[in-house]
Amino acid sequence: MANQVDLSPKTVTKPKVERPRLYKVLLHNDDYTPREFVVLVLKVVFRMGADASHRVMMTAHRMGSCVVVVCPKDVAETKVKEAMDLAKEAEFPLMFTAEPEE
Repeated sequence: MANQVDLSPKTVTKPKVERPRLYKVLLHNDDYTPREFVVLVLKVVFRMGADASHRVMMTAHRMGSCVVVVCPKDVAETKVKEAMDLAKEAEFPLMFTAEPEE
């Protein structure tokens, strides 16, 4: 009986792929950066429309900070750097930060 068929069950292990942890990008209010500049940065860096960028800017103005976007860590860090570079170039203290989403 050389042609026996092995009927024992095969165990298949699937690697558990975790979703990348998401980060939120926060806009922090300050009393020096003009509102128009904040709206411009939100439009250029975060590709927001005029209404959305104005709403985000006003929320940060009233509340002290506002979540702009939630995305993977590398994207969040890139957006923060782009926005901060624009502010630095224009000599404004505008601040964005990225932190893990709970």
